[in-house]
Amino acid sequence: MEGIVYIRLRHRVQVKSDSLVNLGQLAQIIAPEELLEDLKGINIHQVDPSDQNIIVIDVMTVIGKVSVHHPGLELQTVGPAQSIVEVIYEKKKVSLPLFIGVWLLLFIGAAMAIMNFHEDVSMREVHQTLYHFITGEVDPHPLMFQIPYSFGLGLGMILFFNHVFRKRLNEEPSPLEIEMFNYQQDLDQYVIMHENKESMKRLDDD
Repeated sequence: MEGIVYIRLRHRVQVKSDSLVNLGQLAQIIAPEELLEDLKGINIHQVDPSDQNIIVIDVMTVIGKVSVHHPGLELQTVGPAQSIVEVIYEKKKVSLPLFIGVWLLLFIGAAMAIMNFHEDVSMREVHQTLYHFITGEVDPHPLMFQIPYSFGLGLGMILFFNHVFRKRLNEEPSPLEIEMFNYQQDLDQYVIMHENKESMKRLDDD
């Protein structure tokens, strides 16, 4: 293994604006001890405002940069052929009135969605029928069912999303997290195909 360097690009890397991306940030490296620190410090890309917030770095770019510093070095690459560099800009503080407005909008929207769903499936009539079936009495407001059902609805949503505020109930991912993961995977594939200029060649290119 002496003289051979193994490089595995990380799938996604986060950096600050105007920073210099080096090989140590971009990839995992296995190399002889005397070369390791020098390889980690090799500059791969200087973040520029024109890069906006997503940069795709191809493994061929990395090999080219390393070869300039160490021409006789044998390189072996494993893992993904591209790495996505996400530029993190300083976030602006959200104003309290805006936060309250968005929270109220989401709260009212969720409440309307639940009420409209219950109206569509005639949930009140179902409760009245169940109450009449069990007790033999007619009650237009069967609170014996409606109150536990309301608490159960909220508890069911907590169990479904596997979160109480920011606290996770267990290590199992929620269906929402899985959907977000799948969406992120599709988004990354799109970015790799459309942002990586080395992956496409036009007929009029030299």
